[in-house]
Amino acid sequence: MAGALLTEGTVAVDGQSLFYREARPQQAPRLNVLLLHGIRFSSDTWLQLRTLAVLADAGHRAVAVDLPGLGRSKDAAAPAPVGQPAPGAFLKAVVEALGLAPAVLVSPSLSGMYSLPFLFQHGHLLKAYVPVAPICTEKFEAERYGRVETPTLIVYGDQDVELGQLSLGNLRHLARHQVLVLQGAGHACYLDKPEEWHRGLLAFLQQLE
Repeated sequence: MAGALLTEGTVAVDGQSLFYREARPQQAPRLNVLLLHGIRFSSDTWLQLRTLAVLADAGHRAVAVDLPGLGRSKDAAAPAPVGQPAPGAFLKAVVEALGLAPAVLVSPSLSGMYSLPFLFQHGHLLKAYVPVAPICTEKFEAERYGRVETPTLIVYGDQDVELGQLSLGNLRHLARHQVLVLQGAGHACYLDKPEEWHRGLLAFLQQLE
């Protein structure tokens, strides 16, 4: 990680401890990026994939948290059952505790239960939204998506015929969206096609500056 500083720590959210990893560029950050994860993954996914390094090397501050009950936050209680939308106040507390507002929020799979309520309730804390085949998209009305002004990059793998297609069908109602399809990739499309994932993400972030 050329010139980037990688650290890890914990942050207190609603009286509970959440683990996070952070990569910072040497200069003042261009954007703040918060990375969530799916049910079988953790912040370590973004470390091993080098997404944290890639973002920091491009001049961005990148923070990956372990969600409650998962990874190194497994002792923290989740604010909602898996698959049910969590209170938007949860991610609001995470963003504020880490000083990330306005944040670019990367949200794969399971983490949709956290990111979608946050998007609808506290969109002013978001610079942009990057959903990667998230769950819970069907729990909100098309009209509600249409009222969201947050710039969005919808990402999915073309082999993800279930959640990828379902989430696309709902997320395309967002007013300001682009779509990145990773060819030959499955549900965890960033793992299947990391170079294309990083290239598409960095190009989107460049548009925001």
